Amino acid sequence: MVKYNIDLTGKTVLVTGAAGFIGSNLCKRLLADYEDITVVGIDNMNDYYDVRLKDERLKELSVHGDFVFIKGDIADRKLIDCLFEEYRPQAVVNLAAQAGVRYSITNPDAYIQSNLIGFYNILEACRHSYDHGQQGVEHLVYASSSSVYGSNKKVPYSTDDKVDNPVSLYAATKKSNELMAHAYSKLYNIPSTGLRFFTVYGPAGRPDMAYFGFTDKLVKGDTIKIFNYGNCKRNFTYVDDIVEGIVRVMRHAPERTNGEDGLPVPPYKVYNIGNNNPENLLDFVTILQEELIRAGVLPTDYNFEAHKELVPMQPGDVPVTYADTSALEDDFGYKPSTSLRDGLRRFAEWYKVFYME
Repeated sequence: MVKYNIDLTGKTVLVTGAAGFIGSNLCKRLLADYEDITVVGIDNMNDYYDVRLKDERLKELSVHGDFVFIKGDIADRKLIDCLFEEYRPQAVVNLAAQAGVRYSITNPDAYIQSNLIGFYNILEACRHSYDHGQQGVEHLVYASSSSVYGSNKKVPYSTDDKVDNPVSLYAATKKSNELMAHAYSKLYNIPSTGLRFFTVYGPAGRPDMAYFGFTDKLVKGDTIKIFNYGNCKRNFTYVDDIVEGIVRVMRHAPERTNGEDGLPVPPYKVYNIGNNNPENLLDFVTILQEELIRAGVLPTDYNFEAHKELVPMQPGDVPVTYADTSALEDDFGYKPSTSLRDGLRRFAEWYKVFYME
């Protein structure tokens, strides 16, 4: 187990993508757990999915006097520089990104702007936070993705595996983030930790995720398509478990050390973060259906078999995502604890209230 070397009490933390699914839940957790903390959130509030969800998440955060929200884009260099100058964050969690594998096939510009230029702006701001002898950013934590593993045949996926063959632009941008962070850690001694997220789900999640889209279609009486004839496996990880992992990682910045040449050894780490128990997609959908009926989202006599279609794999997707999370468990004692049924039950109950009452 590592020793925590950052106390978040009394600190200023910047969370990019603060109106997003993971970002908003992280902000809530930080505000609830730490005294005298200031959480500065930034989000461009784009309409990639229903903005009402982002508004609802922000509404929950706005009751906290220690939460500051800035509507803006991390691709705006001037805005980011001004934000760092005004608030001087000691910890930065970069979750802002254009998400989604399939959207990157038809809308590549959004990924270059947010995931590459935006992340570059964050790195540059972290670099200059040390100017003139300032203490600067103590730890940069940033979102990577399980997508970087591409079509790797070896499972479970390990951070020691080569990930040089992305099968989507989204994956390529996330691998680029890891390379950029490594370079900045080496050149400017910025402690950074990348987290490769594996399929995160839960209440008020992203509507482009399968479980959410399935629910929308089933409610409308449409047919849902289950890819690879149901033979996909995913590391479904409940959002509270993901947030627990992020908070633990935030509190330990990779140590700054020098090598034999007297130059800094990059204070840099990358972890898989997710559930190391992959679930079959068909099983997942069956539990989702049962919980939607239990919550009253679907009627008790709903004919599920008539509303599902087994289809081939689609471009950019992979058949199995399976995380080797042993490094995170060894270093931080991290292990997700929310069962699939409990997580989907909370989602179904939230869906009923948000969309049907």
